[in-house]
This record gives sequence, structure tokens and C-alpha cells, in this order.
Amino acid sequence: METAELLQYVLAGLKSGSIYALVALGFTVVYSSTGIINFAQGEFFMLGGMLSVFFHGAGMPLPLAGLAGVLATAGVAIAFERVALRPRRDAGPLVLVIITIGASMVIKALARHAFGPDELGLPEFTPGPSLSIAGAAVERQSLWLWGLTLVAVLSLTWLYRKTKLGRAMRACSISHDASRLMGIDTASVVMVSFGIAAALGALGGLAVTPLTQTAWDVGGTAGLKGFAAAILGGLGNPVASVVGGLALGLLESLSVAFISSTYKDAISLGVLLLVLFVRPQGLMGLVRREKV
Repeated sequence: METAELLQYVLAGLKSGSIYALVALGFTVVYSSTGIINFAQGEFFMLGGMLSVFFHGAGMPLPLAGLAGVLATAGVAIAFERVALRPRRDAGPLVLVIITIGASMVIKALARHAFGPDELGLPEFTPGPSLSIAGAAVERQSLWLWGLTLVAVLSLTWLYRKTKLGRAMRACSISHDASRLMGIDTASVVMVSFGIAAALGALGGLAVTPLTQTAWDVGGTAGLKGFAAAILGGLGNPVASVVGGLALGLLESLSVAFISSTYKDAISLGVLLLVLFVRPQGLMGLVRREKV
């Protein structure tokens, strides 16, 4: 295999990995404040693209349509948290996870009826021919995708380390009862966490739509691979989620190059199972020890 061809596969893997990373960041944000896995995260990825297409088709300029799509998706997530999860906040984690699975199914069905079964697309953020890097072609939209992923992880890292909201989110992940005793409004923290997570997923859906188009059923695959990326890197750590996403994207792309495209989608499930069996805390995760 020539160097240019191998580089093409690497760039394709980094492109896919950035998508997985943005979805994984959403899983991390919710887990960091609630300790549960939000399996509706993939549908927020789908809504980001679909709603942006809807607003753009309604006459909005592309930047405003994208912003409206991301904000509307965040609004859907906040409404979901308030209506479906908050009344059951004292239930066990399993109950809450099942509620998120049910929400995923409902959102997917409503999206099919609202937007139709066909694939939809958006124009590239920066139109123009692909760029050439050492003989490999790179779409201009991929640069946007990588840039947005970098901005997202840096923003989340700053949020967790430098702001009261970030510290409150981390405290809530350890104990909601203790956080309330310390004066933290845990209900508001969880609500904001769902809005941020949905916005991150929607951002990924928006950025990838000009490349691959979008449809009502893309959330399932995105959610599975984003979850695998989050587990691979380590839940609760934004940097680890991005590393996990990029690593998963590279594994998939290189498996196509050296094995077969037949096994591309099986890589995510295989990685997820392997990490859960061998290192449940993820590649960059730390083992928590609790005194009893």
C-alpha cells in the first residue's frame, strides 16, 4: 500500500473519529452529572442535522440554521429531562436508563413522521475543492469537523476545571444527596447537563450532514459508536472521550484498509466488549476506590 493511500485511510478514520468523539462527549457530560448513560444521545445527533436542514429549507442562512438546530435540540433534551426523567429522579439507575431508551425510540419515530424517510443534506460550510495533503484528499468540511471537536473538548475541560457549574456537575456524579447538602441545585445541574450533551451531539450531526447527509435513522449507529468511544477512552473525562473516538475511528478505517469493509461496523461492538471485560474504566480512566 502506498503512503498516500494509507494517509487517506488515516484521515478518513480521524474524520469518523471526530464524529464519534462529539457523541461520546455528550455521554460523558450526562454521566458526569447523573452517573447514568443516556441512550437517547444518538437521537440528539440525528436531530442536530435534521433540524438544521429544516431551518435552512425554511429560508434561514446556513449559520443561523445550524445554530437554531443545535439550540432546538438542546431544548428538546431539556424538555425530556424535565418531563420524563425528573419525576423519576429517585428511581434506580436501571429505570432511568430504560426511560432514555424509550425516549430514543419515540424521538426516532417522530422524526420519521416529521421529516420523512428520505436522506437530507446541507451545503458545505466552506464550499470549494478538496485540499491535498501529501497526496491524500481532505474535504474542507472535515477541517470544520476537526476544529469543532477541538473547541468542544477544550471548552468542556475548561468548564469542569475552572467553573462552579463544572465542579457542581462533578460533585453530582459522586453523590446527589451530598451535593444538595452543600447547597448545589442538583436539578438545575442535571437539566443543564442534558442541554449541553444534546448540543454537543447536535453539533456533530450538523457538521457531518454536508459530508454524508442525514436521515431519521442515523442516531442508532452514531449512539452505539459514540458510547463505544466513551467507554474506550473512559467515561467522565472529555479528553479521554475524544481520544477514544479518534482511536475507534482509526481502528475502523484501518480495518477496511487491511482486512475488509465487511467487519467495519463490528469493530465498535468488539471494542466495547473487549474494554468492558479487560479494562471497564477505559484506557484513560482511573479506578475509583470507596471506603465502606
